[in-house]
Formats: sequence, C-alpha cells, structure tokens
Amino acid sequence: MNVDKYRVPPEGLRWVCSPELLEFEDTSQLPGLEGTIGQERALRSIDFGLGMTQCGFNLYVSGEAGTGRTTSIMELLKKRAKDEPDPNDWCYVHNFKSTDNPVALALTAGMGNELEKDMRELLTAVRANIPKALESKEYETNKSTIVQEHQEKNNVLFAELEKEAQEKGFALQRTVSGLVMVPQKEGRNFTQEEYEALPTEEQERIDTVGNELKGKLADVISQIRENEKALKETLAELDRNLGLSAVGHYIDPLKIKYSQFPRVIDYLNDVQEDILNNLEDFKGTQQQQPFPGLKIPTQTPSFERYSVNLFVDNCAQCGAPVIFEPNPTYNNLFGRIDHVMQMGGMATTNFTLIKPGALHRANGGYLVINARDVLMSPFSWDALKRCIRNMEIRIEDVLEQYRIITMVSLKPEPIPLQAKIIMIGSPWIYYLLYHLEPDYRKLFKVKAEFDTRVSRTPEAIRDYAMFVSSHCKRESLIPFDRSAVAGLIEYSARMVEDQEKFSTQFMEIADLIREADFWAQKAGSPTVTGTFVKQAIEEKVYRSNRIEERLQELIADGTLMVDTAGSEIGQVNGLSVMTLGDYAFGRPSRVTARVFIGRGGMVNIEREVKLSGPIHDKGVLILSGYLGGKYAHDKPLSFAASICFEQSYEGIEGDSASSTELYALLSALSGTPIKQGIAVTGSVNQLGKIQPIGGVNYKIEGFYAVCKAKGLTGDQGVMVPRSNLRNLMLKEEVVEAVREGKFHIWSVETVEEGIEILTGVPAGERQPDGSYPEGTINGRVDARLREMLENMKKFSGPADKEEKK
Repeated sequence: MNVDKYRVPPEGLRWVCSPELLEFEDTSQLPGLEGTIGQERALRSIDFGLGMTQCGFNLYVSGEAGTGRTTSIMELLKKRAKDEPDPNDWCYVHNFKSTDNPVALALTAGMGNELEKDMRELLTAVRANIPKALESKEYETNKSTIVQEHQEKNNVLFAELEKEAQEKGFALQRTVSGLVMVPQKEGRNFTQEEYEALPTEEQERIDTVGNELKGKLADVISQIRENEKALKETLAELDRNLGLSAVGHYIDPLKIKYSQFPRVIDYLNDVQEDILNNLEDFKGTQQQQPFPGLKIPTQTPSFERYSVNLFVDNCAQCGAPVIFEPNPTYNNLFGRIDHVMQMGGMATTNFTLIKPGALHRANGGYLVINARDVLMSPFSWDALKRCIRNMEIRIEDVLEQYRIITMVSLKPEPIPLQAKIIMIGSPWIYYLLYHLEPDYRKLFKVKAEFDTRVSRTPEAIRDYAMFVSSHCKRESLIPFDRSAVAGLIEYSARMVEDQEKFSTQFMEIADLIREADFWAQKAGSPTVTGTFVKQAIEEKVYRSNRIEERLQELIADGTLMVDTAGSEIGQVNGLSVMTLGDYAFGRPSRVTARVFIGRGGMVNIEREVKLSGPIHDKGVLILSGYLGGKYAHDKPLSFAASICFEQSYEGIEGDSASSTELYALLSALSGTPIKQGIAVTGSVNQLGKIQPIGGVNYKIEGFYAVCKAKGLTGDQGVMVPRSNLRNLMLKEEVVEAVREGKFHIWSVETVEEGIEILTGVPAGERQPDGSYPEGTINGRVDARLREMLENMKKFSGPADKEEKK
C-alpha cells in the first residue's frame, strides 16, 4: 500500500506571485488606477440603472464593507455627471395671496443668484425713492388741490341746504348728536312753550317742513360720505400713480429679463401690486416717544416679504450634482424650517428661514446614501419612499403631529424630484427590505452587487499594482517595489483562500499598504520591499494572536491534551477554526469514539448537552447513513457508540469534523490504532466522499504550530479534502517544512483513502460475495459488527421479545 501518492507537493501548497510578472521597478513608474478592479457584473448593473430614466429604477449597491462600493459609485457618478446638463436654481419667495405657503420658483443655473441680487437692489431703490416722491412739493400740491376741491363741493351742499332752511324758517345747527334742523322765530330758536302755544295747524306745518328738511339733510350727509369715499379713491389713485412712476421703471426691466419664466413674472406683478398697496410703509415716519429719555420698542414695517430665499444655488455647478449624505437624518435629507425666538419666548418664522436638504441639492443629479443609516434614522425611510413615489420633495415639520400645542409654521410649495437615488448597504439589508418592505421592490428595482473576490488574470495583477500606486500617490507614501507588490497580491489571494482569486476587500489591503510604509520609513528605506510587507503582516498577527499563543501554551504543557506522536484506538486529532473579531486561527482538538454492545446507536455527546449546532448534528447523523450503506447490506446494525470532542467547553458548529468522527469510529470498531501525528479535516457524505471545508490554511497552520512546539518528527501532517487544494495559501514556513520533509500534507477523496493514511492498513474493497478481505479495515469492522450482533442475540431474553411485541 503506497500512501505517498496522496501527498501534496510543496509547489501546490501556495501560489507565488513572481516579481518578474510585474514590469516595473517601483510603483512611482505606474499610473494611477482608473475605475475598479473586476466587478464587471456590478458595473454593468450600475450602467443600466443610471441609464433608466423611468420612475422606480433607483439603485441598491450591495456588497461587504471595504469592497470599494462607495468609492467606485462616486467615481462613476462624477465622471457621468460632467456630461449632463446643469440643474435648475430654486428660490422660495413670499406668497402674497397665502402667506403660509411660500412659492417655489425654478430658474436656470445662475439665474437664481441674479434674481436674489435684483430684488435686493429693487428694494433698496424703492425704499429710497418712494419717500422722496411722497414728500415732493408736486405731490403735496396735487393732494391739497384734490382735498380742496372735495371740501368746496361739500361746502356748496351745506350752503344750499342752509339757504333753503332759512327761507322756510329753520336753521342748521350742530349738536352733540350731530346736525339737526331747528325752527326759528325772529332769529332765535323756538322755545318749547312758544311751540306748544302755536295753533295746531301751525305746528303741523312746522313738523311737515322739518321732516322734509331732515330728509334733505340725510341726503346731503349721504352725498358727503360718497364724496369722502371718492376723495379717498382719488388720493389712492394719486398715490398709486406716484408709486407706479417710482417703481415701474425698476420692475419693468426685470420682467423683460425674466420673461422666459412665467412664474417669476407673476411674482414681480404681485410685488408691484403689494408695494403700491402699502406705500405708507415706505414713508419712514418716526414715532414720537411718549416719555422723553425712555426707549420703547416700536413696530416698524418689515420688507422681508420682498426678499428672495436662494434655496438651491447651482451657479458654480458643472454638470449634474453628485451628493453623498453621510448622516441621512430627516432634516439633512428633506430640509427644515428654522424659527427665531422673539421677546416673550415666542418663536416666529418666514420663508427666508427655509433650509434645503440633500435631496434638494441633488435634484437633477444623484444622491448617494447608506442604507443602514437611513433605516436607523427616525422618519427618514418613510419620507424617502413618499418622495420617490410622489416625485416631489415636501418640507414638513415632522414633529408637529407629536406636539401638545400646535406651533405656527409654514407649508412651502413642494419641489418636483428629478434625482436618481443610490443606496449602499450589505446583502442582508437588501434581502430584508426585499422580503419585508412591500414598497421597496417598486422603488429600487436595480441591484448592483459587488463581489468579494476577482479572478486571477494578468489584467487583475496589473490593476492591483496600479491600485497600490494610486494609494501611495494619494497619501504620499513611499513607493513599493516589485517584491512588495507581489507580497500584497499573495496576501490578497490568502485572504480569500483561493489560488485562482484575489480579494476585493480593498480597505484591508489599503491598511496593509499603510502599515508596510510605516515599517519602511522606520527602517529608513527609500522603497517598500517585500520584507516590509511580510513584517507588516507578522506585526498585525502579533497584535491579535494573544489567545492563540495562550492555547498553544496550554497544549504544549499538556493542559489541553493533543498527541502528536504514537498511535491510539478510537482517537484522532480534529481541526477547527476560532474567530475572534478580525483574527482567526486553527485549533486542534482530540476527538474520541467508544463502541459497545447495545441498541442505542450513535450518541453525540455535544448534542446531548446542547453544545452543538444543527449543521454539526447533521454531520454526525450522516455517519449512520454511511455505516448502514457500507455494512448493513446482509445484517442489521446493532451497536452503541459515543463520540465526543474532548476538552471542549464551548459551542461547536459545522460539519468539517464529520470525517474525523467517522475515522475515530472506524478505528474503535476495527480495533486499529490511528497515527496521532496526523490531523484530519473534511466533511463526508453518506457515500463516503470527502467534501471541501473552509479555513483550511488556518487549520493546517494551527496543527503545524503544535507539532513544532512538541517537536517535528517527519511523520506529522494534515489530511485535507482533495477539492480544497486550490484553497491552499500556506505560510512560507509551513511550505518550507514540507519541502524539507519535516511535515506533510495529504489530500484524499474518499474515506477509504483517509483511513489507509491514518492506520497504514488497507481499507479493503467488497468482494463478490459481499464480504471484505480479512485483515483490512472494512473486514475488521464487518467482523466486529457481526460479533456484536451475535452477542446481542445471546442477551435478548423473553422480556426483550415481549417488549418488541
């Protein structure tokens, strides 16, 4: 039996990036990286999503943190946005018809700033010219003439009435209650006694004439009121004409300048009408202080209603805006309405205090936000959905519905939304939103998924070198030579445990670049070499491997029992991976199996005490299927066995130890000892095929460290699944030990190959009669199972038969 054919040669234990593949001396000779390394699927999805202009085709950029999602999407958007038209400026102005609903005006880029400047100059000119016009001699003369004419008309009416009253023996007199007609006698008023002494006919005549004159007096008073109303209208028309002459030659040029914006023209007309209706506000009269020396605040007219709130200014924008909002709270996304505290603790606001949010600034372009931050911010997600669904940005006081006392606020006119929303998040958030949020799939129809690995190609190697060059130039780091770049690329392949792939976790690669630069600068080297990259990796491990070293010490001093020499029946070294935050390492564990007569079947001790996970339990149950298919074709299986991870005090999960447990069980059944210098990893199926597992490098290196601490004998090694060979990226120390014959790596495809390596005894193939060759592992197991079955029959008494019945 030759087991050397299963050994993996040193060349297959690690992919080495030869510096000769890199056609440069150091990264200072390379251009910077433009674009992204790999990610063809994600880039194609992004291009599709950005090209779709229909509603709902917003993007969700999915991927793990550190894969370059944000950097890639921002670079793509900025490059694309340069060729797109500039977005509109947006201004909020006073609504003269409904003061609580400010009006939103859209103007071409740069015109909003012009409008704000023009209105400021208009207000300055009007406030200076209208008082001068109202105080001019011409205005006072015209006003006096009009008033005098109306007074003369009133005087004529009273004169005619008084003349008629005198002719009829009455006089027009003013009393406390107003004007009255009083009968006269010899130039004086009648007394009550004189009136009562008159004959009845004379009294009736005086009453009749008095009533007639009272009616005429009422007519005259009504006419005078009409004249006063006409006087007010005439004076108002005079003021209006005066104001129009003072304002019109300022507003008319603005109407011509903004003629392409009908809503701006309407606003200018409203401004002109409001100025003409409130000319008194421009007189600037100072109120007298009631008490000399005492300053009392006076109510002065406010002209803020004529100003312009330049809400979004895109005068300096070149192309479409690309906005990344790092803190997507409700106010940061959708804007806010500020308030000013007045005397007495009263809060007031107006349209000039409306502030924009990220959506307003990104309108006409692109908004990039983090999905987790949006979901964690109260009210932001629901408001964002409403904005996308209704295609408008509405500024609201989100806390208004929760206040006990309603606060006076504004309801600004909503602004149409024409922006592409890009959310960046993890795959978990994407799947949760897709299944639990009914509106999500309507609003974010395009997913761009960033992979964590990229295929090893010459182009990828060149792009990796240019990535290092870009990073060095951007952060002013020392150039990396070819050996250093090769070391970084090898480390990238080890990160994904694949000789044919590179990692796209650029955040970790960038950190390693900075750390290697630190050690090179500390050594005074002009360039970063492969030695400094190796030192940076070793220092990074040293900062995190305290627990690993402590476990190695416990194994070395015998506290944790792991044998690396000799042979034992029913005992084998299994391998597992422990992950502590950002650091993972392999740990060997002793797996034991005991078999005895009984009907209990296999008992997984970890499962019984609830220290194992469902996947580990599944792996143990698969062993029953393998044993039944292998040995129960001509007899029932009747045995009891217990399997245990010795000195394991925490939970166990995964099926990578299922083949280890099977080897221990076969050893216990056959009575054949297993070499303790060999550790095993790999899962197994019911057909006895060894399946691949994860963390193969950590597991091999963990057992190598134990063997090194206890002494390398040349017979030690690790047995791994053959399908894991492409995942081998072992440390150079382990590869060198294999090359020198001090350590070995075997790869197997079946349980039979593995048991032969572990025991040195042939597994044995089934013969035509269904039996196995004598002396082989399978022959010994089959014979032991028959023996245990016969012994069980001897102990099966009447009680057992009755129980079965």
